[in-house]
Amino acid sequence: MNKKIFIAGYKGLVGSALVRELQKKGYKNFILKTREELDLMNSEQVFRFFEEEKPDWVFLAAAKVGGIYANNTYPVDFLLDNLKIQNNIIEASYKNNVEKLLFLGSSCIYPKLAPQPLKEEYLLTSALEPTNEPYALAKITGIKLCSAFNKQYGTNYISAMPCNLYGINDNYHAENAHVIPMLLRRFHEAKEKNLEKVTVWGTGTPMREFMCSDDLAEACVYLMENKNAKEIGEFINIGAGIDVTIRELAELIKETVGFEGKLEFDTTKPDGTPKKLLDVSRLNALGWKSKISLKEGLKISYEDFLNNLCVRL
Repeated sequence: MNKKIFIAGYKGLVGSALVRELQKKGYKNFILKTREELDLMNSEQVFRFFEEEKPDWVFLAAAKVGGIYANNTYPVDFLLDNLKIQNNIIEASYKNNVEKLLFLGSSCIYPKLAPQPLKEEYLLTSALEPTNEPYALAKITGIKLCSAFNKQYGTNYISAMPCNLYGINDNYHAENAHVIPMLLRRFHEAKEKNLEKVTVWGTGTPMREFMCSDDLAEACVYLMENKNAKEIGEFINIGAGIDVTIRELAELIKETVGFEGKLEFDTTKPDGTPKKLLDVSRLNALGWKSKISLKEGLKISYEDFLNNLCVRL
């Protein structure tokens, strides 16, 4: 419990969940820096920080993230910013003898039309989904960089690929948010304004897997405490192992928020990948399974949204 732990992106959805989980487990020695205190895209600042602090464990949860609209609008930012963050932290970790690192990616690394559920061995077997290709390429590079360091220098860097995440400290931006926080906001605003309907992008037919960030954090800490990179392989999926249609999700969010109007779909907007479900059999075999149901997780998220309404919007 005396590990000196650096959590990159500790204020975000995943980073804050990691802090909560580690504190729950009894860890106390954290190095937490805001974006203003440490620019992770600035290599000079990052290398100086690592030289001064010498962390034992590193959780690389910092990233530029967003939904379909954001990825399509800012492809340069999603590729370049994420590459800078990853490269700086991973190289600085090696040069300062970090004992263990966990790099977090995303299920969007997989090919658009890969067989379902998505097994780790499907990586790079065919073309990516165009609407999030820049972000996916950055995360694939992160996996390969960690793997290369493990191979060449014998480091212990774990790469974990979560499914779609949501939860406390999510981003509820009107245009740049992911599907769950965006829909929570839309349904809430529609309820407050007594609107007759809420419109959701796409046909509502794509299948998606969602995981509460607190569940992910528990899985990450479990892997850091109990498993090494050699046991895990190049990377490992972290997910709930269950998916729902976007229509089913929207209906569940509508129920959670208490919106009584109609739900309609704008079929002129893109759907993205038709189905995306992670195969989590390897993770389950290593001794960890998801615990928080989607219905329970949405209640946690909506409560967080309401508690921080003036800040989140």
